[in-house]
Amino acid sequence: MFVPVGTEEPTPRRRFPVMTAAIVLLNILVFIYEVSIIITTNEGALNNFITAYGVIPAAVISGQSIHIPFYLTLFTSMFVHAGLAHLGFNMVFLMAFGDNVEDRLGPWNYLIFYLISGLAATFAHIAVNPTSQIPSVGASGAIAGVLSGYILFFPKGIVRMLLFIGPFITVTRIPAMIFIGFWFVVQLIIGIASLGAETAQTGGVAYWAHIGGFAAGFVLALLYRR
Repeated sequence: MFVPVGTEEPTPRRRFPVMTAAIVLLNILVFIYEVSIIITTNEGALNNFITAYGVIPAAVISGQSIHIPFYLTLFTSMFVHAGLAHLGFNMVFLMAFGDNVEDRLGPWNYLIFYLISGLAATFAHIAVNPTSQIPSVGASGAIAGVLSGYILFFPKGIVRMLLFIGPFITVTRIPAMIFIGFWFVVQLIIGIASLGAETAQTGGVAYWAHIGGFAAGFVLALLYRR
């Protein structure tokens, strides 16, 4: 198993990533609220919260609002997570790559970039699963767009990652193009393999959301570069 802990670029970052930090903080605060729901009520109440604020493809297609207007769930779902590991991995990836993408775009352009990537991810998931009643939550689709933007803005970037080999942990470095490219190929292979199933959320992971977010981030970053 490997976990990215930072990146190295030919030119240093120019400013503090205030928007990335704000997004991470908001995700953490929402998760703390989710934990408080379990502590004060029960797991069923948490499931109701996830259903209310997550994206349910069938509800979006039909225009059905469950707790809040269905179109708002396209945004709220990006800040809800199904567990600590889900939150942790997403935030680690966002902190590792988001700071540099924000540095290149500026905080407000970066926020727009992040949200559009997340929306594209959600629409890709809905397109593959139009009748699904399973709520989809998490920031991974938007973060996939950030990964795509990173390799376009920093093609010579290096990823520092923790590598877990049995009981041993080591820090290694790998070109970002290889790291992110491998990640995307895995998403694409599993996403294609999941087509024809009842839902593309194989093992609880919405692979087509990752693919959609990555594609949107690539196009947005390409337009920005030009």
